[in-house]
Amino acid sequence: MAAPHDLSPLSFFTRIALAIGSFFRILGDAQYAARVQGVDQPAVVSPAPAPVAPPASIKPVIPLKEATPEAALQLLGLLQREARLIDFVEEDVASYSDAEIGGAARLVHEGCRKVLREHFTLVPARDEAEGSRIVLDEGFDAAAVRLTGNVVGAAPYRGTLSHRGWRVTEVRLPRLAPSHDAKILAAAEVEL
Repeated sequence: MAAPHDLSPLSFFTRIALAIGSFFRILGDAQYAARVQGVDQPAVVSPAPAPVAPPASIKPVIPLKEATPEAALQLLGLLQREARLIDFVEEDVASYSDAEIGGAARLVHEGCRKVLREHFTLVPARDEAEGSRIVLDEGFDAAAVRLTGNVVGAAPYRGTLSHRGWRVTEVRLPRLAPSHDAKILAAAEVEL
């Protein structure tokens, strides 16, 4: 029988490495992304089960579109080139001090920021200031807003904006030659 997972708090830098690694795994692995989405769904507990009415009409199942990995691999290659992101995430940082990790994280941060600003135009998904009270009316964009906390009932929802979110308005990835192998994220280096 497997031992239960250790749920002790992780350090800030371990969480950074975990978040970045998970981000790219989600981009490249549709099944993993579906499992992560299932974990992130809030559990709603009601005091008594409500009677379930049969649906008025059965909605057709919408097939998921397959994501092609080339753009994700290209972005990952750019982050490796400018920020050494893969090197940082794959490094076992347990033996380093927080100060040493912080110095490396600063370089990774600068490189990642350069890539994002050069290749994407990012805007907040919501215009309100974080911490402000907002109302989400029926029909709100559920792709742009994720409800957390005690989610019960139907819209309108009233809550506090804890994160504005991000939306990409423009993507400027370089064009790839047909012979380019996007799976080579960083060529091996041999010093002569």
